Amino acid sequence: MLSIFARLPLLHKILIGLISAVIVFSMIFLPSPSALRKNEKHLEIGRHYPLSINKEALAPGESIPPTAVLRWERHIVKSGESAAVLFQRIGLSSRLLYEITASSVRAKQQLSRLKPGNKLVFGFNQENKLIQLRRTINPYESFLITRTPTGFKTSIDKKEIHYQYNYTEATIVSNFWNAAKKAGLTGNQIMELAGIFGWDVDFALDIRKGDQFRLLYQEKVVEGEVVGKGNIIAAEFINQGDTFKAILDDTSGNYYDENGRAMKKAFLRAPLDFRRVSSNFNPRRLHPVTGRIRPHRGTDYVAPIGTPIWAAGDGVVIKSSYNQFNGNYVFIKHSNTYITKYLHLKRRLVKTGQRVKQGQTIGQLGRTGRVTGAHLHYEFLVHGVHKNPRTVKLPESKSLAGSRKQTFLASAKIKLAQMKHYSLVLTAKR
Repeated sequence: MLSIFARLPLLHKILIGLISAVIVFSMIFLPSPSALRKNEKHLEIGRHYPLSINKEALAPGESIPPTAVLRWERHIVKSGESAAVLFQRIGLSSRLLYEITASSVRAKQQLSRLKPGNKLVFGFNQENKLIQLRRTINPYESFLITRTPTGFKTSIDKKEIHYQYNYTEATIVSNFWNAAKKAGLTGNQIMELAGIFGWDVDFALDIRKGDQFRLLYQEKVVEGEVVGKGNIIAAEFINQGDTFKAILDDTSGNYYDENGRAMKKAFLRAPLDFRRVSSNFNPRRLHPVTGRIRPHRGTDYVAPIGTPIWAAGDGVVIKSSYNQFNGNYVFIKHSNTYITKYLHLKRRLVKTGQRVKQGQTIGQLGRTGRVTGAHLHYEFLVHGVHKNPRTVKLPESKSLAGSRKQTFLASAKIKLAQMKHYSLVLTAKR
């Protein structure tokens, strides 16, 4: 071995010597691998270990019993039943009711305003102690009264609401209301649709057989179930050959036509909810009392006594009085151009000199003065000349302009296209 080392070149001998020195140094002076490892315990996979938890840090300020282990009872409020009678019926004490109603104003309000058909859910623990009371407000909200160590607390439980589009259309055969009901619209939706087009169409006088309407609207969806109707997104109404379109502006919540013009006008076409009409605008109308031919410079609306009468537009009441011919009547001046008159009212709700807003209730329909039956006689004057309120050209409200108009027009185009798409799909299914 030494003879072989002796025959090696000098450079190789030097390298072998250095490597040997490094190895010897490592063995003598460097610590062992076990000494380098920290003295700590390692967790084993699959083994359970105890975990210490700071209970005080995790505990809420008030301990509320878990509702999942409660026994629930559902009760419906009966006719003439108060909270006291309901509690007595289901075996709860009047003292408990007092504790709940005295705990907060909100709790007292909720339990003092019960109506027949209201749904209440009571949650009891194993000792039959009332822990929670739920009152359904609507399909996505419930009012909660929960027992805590410091007394009863109230809260609102809200479910997440999602929205989806739906579509319907109809052709009027007998009347607008029946057609809309047949199309699946709710009463509120029918009135909303009439309100949107109420500045262009008098739904008491102008509706004809063959008129059509279509609309795209929202539906409220909670936990996969449709629980209500939302806003009308876009609508079209064809009345006696004239087509009117309305699209919702997401920014303001107002409706405009496809060109950005406001659907709202300075005057309503009809000053009350649409109903059966006894006569149209007729300058040679036969007076129902005297039998003589006298100009009927207005429109008569027949509706139940007490029906609210609205101001057709903003203005000032220039006369609120009574005489033997007009009965209770109200005259309203709108700028220097227009005057509207409302006759034969049962009751006047405004005074001379009072300012009124469009749609404000100014009186109630009646049969006072020279009349043969209950109705509203409505007149519309332009520069002192009687005009037919159904056909007179009405001044428009402020329309969109500039960037707002451009944004709306782009959105309106999409919404009208969606409505058309739904219409084509519905047609294809028939």
